Amino acid sequence: MLIKKNAFIKGTGSYVPPKILKNDFFEAIGSSDEWIYKNLGIKERRIAVGEVTSDLAYKAGLEALKEANLKPEDIDLIIVATSTPDRQAPSTACFVQEKMGAYQAVAFDISAVCSGGLYGIAIGCQFIETGMYQNVLIIGADTFSTITDWERKDSVFFGDGAGAILLSGTTEDKGFFDFKLHADGRGKYHFNIPAGGSEMPASEETLKQKLHYFQMNGKEVFNTATKVLPETITEILEANKLSADDVDWVIPHQPSIRILQETARKVNIPFEKVMTNMDKYANTSGGTIPIVLDETYKSGKIQPGNILLFAAVGSGWTWGTALYKA
Repeated sequence: MLIKKNAFIKGTGSYVPPKILKNDFFEAIGSSDEWIYKNLGIKERRIAVGEVTSDLAYKAGLEALKEANLKPEDIDLIIVATSTPDRQAPSTACFVQEKMGAYQAVAFDISAVCSGGLYGIAIGCQFIETGMYQNVLIIGADTFSTITDWERKDSVFFGDGAGAILLSGTTEDKGFFDFKLHADGRGKYHFNIPAGGSEMPASEETLKQKLHYFQMNGKEVFNTATKVLPETITEILEANKLSADDVDWVIPHQPSIRILQETARKVNIPFEKVMTNMDKYANTSGGTIPIVLDETYKSGKIQPGNILLFAAVGSGWTWGTALYKA
């Protein structure tokens, strides 16, 4: 008889490159430290030099394994959420698997941009709950500096970094107990990288037009995020007969301080419960949720029995929430 298991967080880890890029760098394109910090909550971000996405992911993954007291050979599955893979093929997860020496692990990537970390957690939980795997390593990692046009004003938003979550199975009363995931492809052009895929293969012309860098409609991102995040937070709380007061900590993607403030206001969650680190790292895309989760665990804030609310919105559009009992 198969005993149903919950997926719980056995270990977390994170890694950001050492190079710091402060807001004064962007004065040349007409921005300022004051504006960026007031509107986005960002003071600085990290930039990878001599490291690729799999390097960041590998280092974060090793830390999560150490926290979980596991070895690479204990991993059954590696999922890497990234929109800046090392190469179009093979998957970045395969690079990470090789660097770890976790050759028995299944490995694949997913692409949900800023929702990638949350989507990856949801996928990993299914493998554990069905009994197929016991230890699943979820890594969100991005090097957005490699797809950023530093002459555009929206270049201020992103930084490089990786976070990792080691999920394991348990029969105890803890772990992830609900997800609400969504997507709407009608918003696909509001944040996208036009060239480099089969639709627009690399050419001299695409390089000249800088079509291999991300393009963002900031107004649409803000309007969409502040609409769908409160809706899906309300959806998951009502489905589980919980109120905003029942939530101990919110572990969100780090889009901007204004988006998170407006979301918290709409769902009546005190902003003191919303964990942020965008002041240090900016938006690390797929890495945001696992990085901020790692920092929150290591701060000692999360106690047994706490209810954590995860939330993210990203390109696609993709968005969703999750509930977790510590």
